[in-house]
Amino acid sequence: MSDSAYTVQTTSRLAQWRIENLASCTYRKSDPFKIGNWNWHLSVEKNRLLYVKLYPEISSITRDNPPIVSFTIRVVCSAGDRKALTHPEIIDKQLKNNDDFIWPIEVPLTGKFIIDVEFLDLKIASPEGGEPSSIWANGSTQKRSNSRALIALGRMLKESVHTDIMINASDGSVGAHRAILASRSPVFHSMFSHDLREKELSTINISDMSFEACQAFLNYMYGNIQHEEFLAHRLALLSAADKYDIADLKEACHDSLIEDIDAKNVLERLQNASLYQLPKLKTRCMQYLVKFGKILDIRDEFDVFLQNADRDLIADIFHEVLNAWKGF
Repeated sequence: MSDSAYTVQTTSRLAQWRIENLASCTYRKSDPFKIGNWNWHLSVEKNRLLYVKLYPEISSITRDNPPIVSFTIRVVCSAGDRKALTHPEIIDKQLKNNDDFIWPIEVPLTGKFIIDVEFLDLKIASPEGGEPSSIWANGSTQKRSNSRALIALGRMLKESVHTDIMINASDGSVGAHRAILASRSPVFHSMFSHDLREKELSTINISDMSFEACQAFLNYMYGNIQHEEFLAHRLALLSAADKYDIADLKEACHDSLIEDIDAKNVLERLQNASLYQLPKLKTRCMQYLVKFGKILDIRDEFDVFLQNADRDLIADIFHEVLNAWKGF
């Protein structure tokens, strides 16, 4: 079993190494940890300065497809008033070995400290020599719309081929097809199977969605959504998936929202995880806030959040905090 002093805790894009004390040694290398397609290491070396390194583990994957990484890294010293040292953001730097990223720190660190690495993007070079592509931009959502069998459906929507139902969003309208909607959603199927207002008027009002979000919603159901469009409207799509009982869209939103949790969106995502009953997202948000100590970085926002959050959710958060304290 690995010594906990060398273990790096990770979530989808965040790695955190807690170092109790370096007084007894001058060098320490972490156990490997997985982010993206690669295993990684962190190391610290204490000489005249403290040197922090981040590098991928040497393997055939690293040799054939070395990662091109964008990340932020900082060191947080828990002694005194919790000082944090932040390195300037690294953008699109290729890392092959343990000399490609070295951070010399001149400020002496004593006692416990934490090395915090947040991966913003991971890319690999194109074999054809074009621009590097992100490994996180070619997910299952985009693949769903790549099949040639869906091209015709996309044209039907885009070119309004024989549409027979009108969707009214909050700021615009678009034509669609009952058969497609009914086959993708049991709620729409029920609407068109009974003598409801929507069936009689050939109109569906979705007043809680903007036209652009509604268009993205339809594009998903027709298999024609683009990755950037999906990312831009994830929360609206999540709400629509829940409302119209489209399980695969709800799952796609759930999986995607887990991938890029950060300090700016974690509270909103925690609220949505509770609202739409998304257990994995809720757990990851809790880990980010409590286990990784990010709750300390957004104290003001968290205070406002507590004033409006559901009581059960607040209870879950404090239960997580108490468990973290017990294990510290």
